[in-house]
Amino acid sequence: MRLPATTAREALFTRLKDPAQTSVLQPDGDLPPYMESFLAHLRLLVGVPFEYLIPDDRMLPPESIRFFYVDRSWTDRLVDGGLAVGQIGSREEAHYQARGSALHQLLDQSERMVRSLQRGKDFYDAKAVSDADQRGAKLITGFLLRSSAVKQWPHMDVRGYDVTIAEPFETSSANAVGHQLKLLRLELLAPSLMIALFETEPKMVILEEPHHGVQFGVRHVGSQLKVPLRDGHGQQIVKNGRAVQVTVPTRKRHSDVIRVAALREALIGAHAANPTSVVQEGSGSFAISVLDPPWRQHFEGTEDFADTGVPGHDLAFVNVTFTVQQPLVLSSVKTVLGVL
Repeated sequence: MRLPATTAREALFTRLKDPAQTSVLQPDGDLPPYMESFLAHLRLLVGVPFEYLIPDDRMLPPESIRFFYVDRSWTDRLVDGGLAVGQIGSREEAHYQARGSALHQLLDQSERMVRSLQRGKDFYDAKAVSDADQRGAKLITGFLLRSSAVKQWPHMDVRGYDVTIAEPFETSSANAVGHQLKLLRLELLAPSLMIALFETEPKMVILEEPHHGVQFGVRHVGSQLKVPLRDGHGQQIVKNGRAVQVTVPTRKRHSDVIRVAALREALIGAHAANPTSVVQEGSGSFAISVLDPPWRQHFEGTEDFADTGVPGHDLAFVNVTFTVQQPLVLSSVKTVLGVL
């Protein structure tokens, strides 16, 4: 009978007395890439059921946007819950308690690479960039947008700024780029529902139609078609805070057909009263006049004007504290929770 090279008892003894209990390639405290990625995504609410974010549909009605702050204490408890799956005894629990603070500090940096991972960047490349940023954890804010605009333009540009920048401005200018906040997450939760998370609190948020190319067109203003008057650089002519509009002439029997020659004459006539507008000297100047650049929606300030009492603009709000104290609701909640 051939004797084994070693016994289980000897192998266990050798393992226990070895001072290096982990491989050199796996330093103590490091998380496997899949685990670090999962927890970082969890920190930014990726995978959290939507009903946990918006418990009542009336809090996010159609064609509305809601801004919010992310409670880091809540997301830390979310991570704790994810890691509790592996805590099957007091030894694992003690280990987590000892390493918990270091883990949360690691995730403070790792959450900054989530957007890069979602856009297909390699984990190690994304982690190298996030690890180079040694800043502490910042406040996280965001918004939920429920609108048909999300469905029509699922790739709309979303930017947040730490100052209010007056129009007109170019998003690629040095001033705008210098004040732009880091976008931690931008994702569609449904065809018409978008979530965005920013690092720190924005003073201004803009939503902009994707730039796919040069577009030309006119706009419906009431029952008429109008085109805003523009200067030689394509910027709108503004008076008293409003764009100067030129009525677009159409055929009498076919109001959806534009009389192009008459429109050019109308632009020439408007130039007399607005000398800064582009001079109609050919097809190039006419093209500038009928430019239809991507729309841009601004959100600024901190005051909420959603429920102002204006007819047709009232939105339903839910007073959670008051609602849960109602006897019928309270008894239903206790029944669900099994509390007598």
